Amino acid sequence: MSSISIIGLGNMAKALADRSLAGGNSVEVIGRDSARAAEFAAALDGATVGSAGAAPVGDIVVLAVPYASATAVVAEYGDALDGKVLVDISNPVNPDMTGFVTPEGSSGAQEIARAAPAGAHVVKAFNTLFANVVLADSAKDRPIDVFIAGDDAQAKARVSTWVQSLGLRPQDAGPLHMARALEDAGLLEMGLANHSIKHTNFSLGVNLL
Repeated sequence: MSSISIIGLGNMAKALADRSLAGGNSVEVIGRDSARAAEFAAALDGATVGSAGAAPVGDIVVLAVPYASATAVVAEYGDALDGKVLVDISNPVNPDMTGFVTPEGSSGAQEIARAAPAGAHVVKAFNTLFANVVLADSAKDRPIDVFIAGDDAQAKARVSTWVQSLGLRPQDAGPLHMARALEDAGLLEMGLANHSIKHTNFSLGVNLL
């Protein structure tokens, strides 16, 4: 069982909280609006409510916030995140979805890592999944893949264990610089959803031959 703190109260936060609780993990939800956070937790079966800015309880802290505020959130928590595994699920795309708002050659996950305490370990994950897909059971009897990237092997192993508890399949894409490739994949999915598939009931995955 993993101990998970989720910062954010959006659709992905709810999907990950629901799935985590169903998988036997402990879940703390955190939002700036304490009343909304309490209402959010009450709609879940067994989640607790944390205080914004206070040290998260979970060993794994999910940044379920838009990229535009992610680095500010990490800076706000500061040393309270030391020793934590930080999971970045963001896609730092620009408003017209023609590219990214991150510096050339970098990624959202790498920028978050620069803002985090030295003892925190950032892992990119879940950015290639829509919230409704996280809640789905399978894709035609094939497990749904969660691509992860990070520089710390132990942190990736802990995230992989958590992913497996959700009934999903972790796929290690390599070091944290591979987050850029995963964010490209996230942008690709947005393009497919807007121009070809016309819905979000799909995901990218690996078929082993």
